[in-house]
Amino acid sequence: MPLFSERMGYKPVKESLKIECMDEELRISLWNLIFSYIDINDVHSEFSYCTDEMLTFIRLIYMDYWKRPLEDFYESSFFPFSELKRYFFNCSWFEVYDFIEIFFKEYPSLNVDAFIHDCNGILKHERAGYRFVGGKIVELTSETEIFEIEEALANSTKHVEIHLQKSLKLLSDKESPDYSNSIKESISAVESFCKVITGESLSLGQSLNKIESKRIIQLHPALKKGYTSIYGYTSDSDGIRHGLSDEPNLDFEDAIFMLVACSAFINYLKVKAEKSGLQ
Repeated sequence: MPLFSERMGYKPVKESLKIECMDEELRISLWNLIFSYIDINDVHSEFSYCTDEMLTFIRLIYMDYWKRPLEDFYESSFFPFSELKRYFFNCSWFEVYDFIEIFFKEYPSLNVDAFIHDCNGILKHERAGYRFVGGKIVELTSETEIFEIEEALANSTKHVEIHLQKSLKLLSDKESPDYSNSIKESISAVESFCKVITGESLSLGQSLNKIESKRIIQLHPALKKGYTSIYGYTSDSDGIRHGLSDEPNLDFEDAIFMLVACSAFINYLKVKAEKSGLQ
């Protein structure tokens, strides 16, 4: 069950999307993945009795990555698996991702396709903001995109903030993510901000038309058409109320794209409104 800070939207954007951080559940899940690819005979084996795969990997990681002295291997109490586990659970969040990339690249006889598939499955399930792409772990949401969300949250009206917080919470809910309603909340945030600009309770499409026809804000026709088209796949003639709950292909990427796009559009409209003397 989500905690108070998650339900009420008080967690920072980066923490909600698990950017530049890692909770215990994600760390344990990633370790269990690595454990599943290691020979079970290595789990309790002292260095001299480990498999060739483990010996190769522990030597390489000591020499090329950790820069530690190799004489550790010849101490009677040296158990490679335990050493790897100790490091994994005590290192920084970003070093966990380093370790996973090293394991992917260096562990002998690893089924790399299966490992990438399994790793991405865990990252997706745990709502981490990273994925394996082309043999490297990459961030799904850039600093610029996070800034747009944070800026819209910090500098909009209360109703807009509520919609954006709900969108963020719904897409980052690990137990029961709701991408369709997350997208609806993102669009509702834009609609709410447009109501502030026009001073009327109109649908999003009607608001954009009024903003353009009344020259409240000078929107470039191509920009207005582009956003209208993006919103169109969630809309009917009356706005954003229908259809998404039956859409089978919505995913985290769809929801985060709409949250970022809507946040950026709100920030754009706010700057334009301020220049027009409306804010």
